[in-house]
Amino acid sequence: MNIPHPCSFIFVFAIFFSLTNTVVSARLFPNVSSWLPGVAPPGGAWDAFRNLSGCHRGKNYDGLANLKSYFQRFGYIPLTPPSNFSDQFDDALESAIKTYQKNFNLNVTGELDDETLRQIVLPRCGVADIINGTSTMNAGQANQTTSFGNSKPRFHTVSHFTLFPGQPRWPAGMEELTYAFFPGNDLSNTVKGVFANAFARWSEVTTLTFRETASYLSADIRIGFFSGDHGDGEPFDGMLGTLAHAFSPTNGRFHLDAAEDWVVAGDVTESSLPTAVDLESVAVHEIGHLLGLGHSSVEEAVMFPTISSRKKKVVLDKDDIKGIQFLYGTNPNYNGSTATSAPERDSSSGGRCLTCVESWWSFLPLLTFAFSHFAL
Repeated sequence: MNIPHPCSFIFVFAIFFSLTNTVVSARLFPNVSSWLPGVAPPGGAWDAFRNLSGCHRGKNYDGLANLKSYFQRFGYIPLTPPSNFSDQFDDALESAIKTYQKNFNLNVTGELDDETLRQIVLPRCGVADIINGTSTMNAGQANQTTSFGNSKPRFHTVSHFTLFPGQPRWPAGMEELTYAFFPGNDLSNTVKGVFANAFARWSEVTTLTFRETASYLSADIRIGFFSGDHGDGEPFDGMLGTLAHAFSPTNGRFHLDAAEDWVVAGDVTESSLPTAVDLESVAVHEIGHLLGLGHSSVEEAVMFPTISSRKKKVVLDKDDIKGIQFLYGTNPNYNGSTATSAPERDSSSGGRCLTCVESWWSFLPLLTFAFSHFAL
């Protein structure tokens, strides 16, 4: 019988202790009135792009290389070493802009007009709009009409929800999914309640239910606030850039940028701070990704990729509902309207409590899981 080298156990215990003792502070505000007055917040991560207004093909402009990196990040330009990007407005950039404008229901000009740049600089989900060459947005894929006196496309009553390539979903038989929070965040029950409400919005319309568990390593869905490069290849970029990202089924990772000014309760629209971001709105969106939905081109849908600061959007649009019911079916109790009841929470050791003191051998199954599967 092969016996693991002692160093392997030391390595796994190092992972275990870093998991339970690392403190990652997130900027969580219990209500909109808790801001410190007189503090001038920094601008958004992409505000510099506003200076590119009016740029068009065939010329060089300072900052276009950074814009190309932005478009590459969200799938509009094929993978290229960032060092190869120039400040030339070339054919690849024009093509990327046209596709972006189409996805976001903008006039398709291929130029960096003010309307396009206003959309580009908005805070957004970190999940790409185009994955492996496949668009996760449906603008332009159905018949369109244009309202009189308004050149912005309007759509017929068709579905615009999208799925990830290959249509991944949680397997049949896993109608109850567990979720847990990264222990290093040390979140309050109030913050956890925001996520419970966000999960409830999806369970109300489909067959899935969600239960909080204390076992982070064995949970189906693992939620945490992180800063900058946090080890998953998708680094965060500070205030009002990418707010969060989540992975398609059955990965289960859900990460939020700890640098954002997260509003936990109260009316975020009344905040005097321009960088205020509503936590539940972002949570509802990212849970859609965890369940298998891609981005929608319907601006009213929670699966639309961007959300302005000081905006709340938590009610599922009919497009969101059609998408999730396509994957998992309809909740038999769903009557066409939504509520905000919270799912069951389990603070007992439904899995294994990460902070309990137990013997070496009782930890062995969990440590083996960590060694072979753990990823933040």
